Amino acid sequence: MINFYKYHGSGNDFIMINNIGKNIIVNPEQVKLLCDRHFGVGADGLILLQESNKAECFMDYYNSDGTLAEMCGNGIRCTAKFFLSETYPRGELNIGTRAGVKNIICNSDDTYSVDMGAPVFLHSDFPEGTTTLEGFDFNCVSMGNPHAVAMVDDLDIIDVKEVGPKIENNEIFPNKINVEFVQKMSENYFKVKVWERGCGVTLACGTGACAVFSIINKFNKSESLSIFGEEITLEFPGGNLFLSENKDGHIILRGPAEFVFKGEIEEGI
Repeated sequence: MINFYKYHGSGNDFIMINNIGKNIIVNPEQVKLLCDRHFGVGADGLILLQESNKAECFMDYYNSDGTLAEMCGNGIRCTAKFFLSETYPRGELNIGTRAGVKNIICNSDDTYSVDMGAPVFLHSDFPEGTTTLEGFDFNCVSMGNPHAVAMVDDLDIIDVKEVGPKIENNEIFPNKINVEFVQKMSENYFKVKVWERGCGVTLACGTGACAVFSIINKFNKSESLSIFGEEITLEFPGGNLFLSENKDGHIILRGPAEFVFKGEIEEGI
């Protein structure tokens, strides 16, 4: 039997398995079954905790459709909490990802702050400049994975399940793309809905939050974003995430990571 643990970050949920010192291998069909909310455990993704020669551990992340993902902002906070629960408490650690090594600080309020690096606005995964698709104006950015962000006047009327997959699978995105719709509520408070590449509608998205912050910062910058370390709040259906920029231009993502339950699955499921 294999022990698994269920965690979530603002409703974005993950199956976590400690694979350090072990040899657990999963294929896409197994991942899809485990993440299925009717026939499996149910999750937005699967994370295998692996050894790393560059950091304390490596986050081996799979989307719920079985595809590999470069990075996950909510997942890495859950990975940090899971790793510390399996080892010993500390205030700071580094975690390896397919988008590089990320530094995580464990805050006294049980939130986790992740240095997500600097946004990339010129990338082979998407066209440069504003792109109009399905009646929305998107600006694209990479946070280790690609995102298309659209500012809207009324988030409630956006049918994310309808329009999300059309944007994700548009031919102008060679590796598909994550999609965020954003409504400004005040100078430092925004509401967001997400369609995640390889997953669908999720209750929150950490790299998506960073993408939204970077687009706001570039195209809609307000006085609240002019001070290094000043946070803005992004409200997702599953909860709030908090974003700021450090003096190096790196985006800092802060938010919770919550243990839900644990269980066992048969090997080879």
